[in-house]
Amino acid sequence: MADTQSKGLIGRFLAASPDSVGKTVFIAVAVCLVASMIVSTAAVSLRPVQETNKKRDKQLNVLQVAGLYEPGQNVAEAFAAFEPQVLDLETNTFTDQFDAATFDGLAAAQDPELSRELENDPAGIGRQSRYKTVYLLREEDGDLDKVILPVHGYGLWSTLYGFIAVEENGNDIFGLQFYQHGETPGLGAEVDNPRWKALWHGKELRDEDGELEITVSKTVPAAGPEHHIDALAGATLTSVGVDNLVRFWMGEEGYGPFLKSLQAGEF
Repeated sequence: MADTQSKGLIGRFLAASPDSVGKTVFIAVAVCLVASMIVSTAAVSLRPVQETNKKRDKQLNVLQVAGLYEPGQNVAEAFAAFEPQVLDLETNTFTDQFDAATFDGLAAAQDPELSRELENDPAGIGRQSRYKTVYLLREEDGDLDKVILPVHGYGLWSTLYGFIAVEENGNDIFGLQFYQHGETPGLGAEVDNPRWKALWHGKELRDEDGELEITVSKTVPAAGPEHHIDALAGATLTSVGVDNLVRFWMGEEGYGPFLKSLQAGEF
């Protein structure tokens, strides 16, 4: 006993059986601490790379939905053709209150000062930012060619995030693309199928009377096939979610007033 005590705390620890409770707990805690330090260091060091990749992914999706992406091209250089603007949905004007290159409308939706809680919420988003970054694409002579609008809303299992490209007349759809969702592979995830995405090209948001008629459904609505996109087979709730989110964002509480201004040639 005296010999054990004379070894001191470290000596007694080293002399203890490998199966002892004290040594087992110490080793477990030490491993956890070292692992957490490694993970934390990696997370901090990789954050700039993650932010760069996130920015590039957004630029890539904007290019794709506008039909401008070509494999192998420099994404940042191609994206320079777009003119980002922060749109104030309440005043239907562009604002210089924020930097359009870095403003995050999704983050702003969580700020009570920059957003509002929705009473009528068909898209299932909870809160809506007053400000959204839109991307203008102009012809060489400066005339507007297309506008790319961010959209999001709840599907079956997840919130779908994407972009819709609208022609300069504010009514004809050029394309729709989602860049993030968690819908069922082979069913709701068919929103990524190029054949289904191609169905959106050339469809019209509104009829001749200005009524919003765009619809995702199994049958052609009374408004006519020019306003209809076939629902995804076996993915009824995802299709309903896409229908709801597109109609919400293209409606009066979303980009509706802005799109009508485009039709009037005000932008």
